[in-house]
Amino acid sequence: MKRPDYQAEIHELNLAYLMLAQQMLRSDRETAMFRLGIGAAFADMLQGLSAAKLVRMANNQMLIPQFRFNDEQLGRLMAGEGRDPATSSLHAAIIAAGKAAEEAA
Repeated sequence: MKRPDYQAEIHELNLAYLMLAQQMLRSDRETAMFRLGIGAAFADMLQGLSAAKLVRMANNQMLIPQFRFNDEQLGRLMAGEGRDPATSSLHAAIIAAGKAAEEAA
């Protein structure tokens, strides 16, 4: 049985993610660092990459973006599951902010 090779899709996703991350960092560094879940040193490195280096970094067999939290409750809230779907995303943001602060400490 042949296993699918997702290399082209991984490359495209990595490149799109890296380009978006650079754009976010140039626009609003602090917010971008929070949303991307990265520290200042990595943000500096990412901002300084040339287009050629971004492409080289994206051409990896590993996915660069990863799920930020391994938390089922948070995932369900982000998907709109909860007592009140209208406030689920707000609840998820509060939990996520708390987790980011815990990890930084």
